[in-house]
Amino acid sequence: MSTQIHLAQQPEADELLGRSPLAALVGMLLDQQVPMEWAFSGPYTIAQRMGADDLDAARIAESDPDAFGEVLKEKPAVHRYPGSMAKRIQQLCQYLVDEYDGEASAVWQDAASGAELLGRLKALPGFGEQKAKIFLALLGKQYGVQPEGWREAAGAYGEQGAYRSAADITGPESLAKVRAHKQEMKRAAKAAKKA
Repeated sequence: MSTQIHLAQQPEADELLGRSPLAALVGMLLDQQVPMEWAFSGPYTIAQRMGADDLDAARIAESDPDAFGEVLKEKPAVHRYPGSMAKRIQQLCQYLVDEYDGEASAVWQDAASGAELLGRLKALPGFGEQKAKIFLALLGKQYGVQPEGWREAAGAYGEQGAYRSAADITGPESLAKVRAHKQEMKRAAKAAKKA
C-alpha cells in the first residue's frame, strides 16, 4: 500500500499515511474533537517520538501505558485529550495483535464485500458506525480498497463527488469544501434544535 495522501497537509506525515495501514487507522481514530490535519499528523508525530519511521502495533500494544501516554502528551500534544487517546490507540493496537497478527491491512485485505469490511471496521476499538463508514469510504476512494458494495456500505460517505469527510480530501481545495460542508451541517443542526 502506497498512495498519495493529503490528509495531514504535511508532506512527511502524509507520506507515512500513504504507506502505512496502521498510521491510516490511528489517524482516523484520532480524528475527533481536533482539526483533521492535527489528527492525521498524529501517527507521524508518534512514530518520530518513538524513534521509528513507522508505527508497529505490537510495540505500541506492549508499551508501558504511562510511557506511551507521555509520547502523546509531549508538547505539542498529539491530541486535545492525549491521555485518553493514548489508551484508545493501545486498545486498537492490542486488538490488531490479537485478531490480525498486528497487521492493520489484514482488516481489509480479504474482505469479500463492503458490508463485511464495514463490520470488521466497526469491531475495531474506538470505531463507531460513522467513523467506520468514513474510513471505509477513505479506503475505497483513496487506497483502492474496493470490495463489492463498498460505496453502499459507506453510505453517503461513499458517494462519488461528495465533500463530506476525510475520504474526500485530496488537497487544500477539497479540504475547504469538506470544512464548508461540515459548517453547513452544524448550522442546520442548530436551526433544527431551535425549531
